[in-house]
Amino acid sequence: MEIFKAFTLEAAHRLPNVPEGHKCARLHGHSFRVEIRVEGELQPGTEWVMDYADIKAAFEPLYRQLDHHYLNEIEGLENPTSERLAVWIWERLKPALPQLSEVVVHETCTSGCRYRG
Repeated sequence: MEIFKAFTLEAAHRLPNVPEGHKCARLHGHSFRVEIRVEGELQPGTEWVMDYADIKAAFEPLYRQLDHHYLNEIEGLENPTSERLAVWIWERLKPALPQLSEVVVHETCTSGCRYRG
């Protein structure tokens, strides 16, 4: 069974490694939607994989680092593509959330990525 909790965060970034003249080289912002997905067996009694509140608590420190910040200034996000952001979240969240199965980053309503570690 897999469950997920979604978060929305506002952040600015620019992509320093794109070709000259690319629009993403300019400073801009996104309303990112991040899904944290957790996989496991249903727990006897509760009949859930995990309490959604536990996912929220595990992600909270990362959310505070990302929301309303300039991503390029965060260590490890100097080139903050959606792909790099998904890996960055995974690497920091997996120790606190061992059942983590996937991080999904939606950069826009129509574009995003999935990372499964």
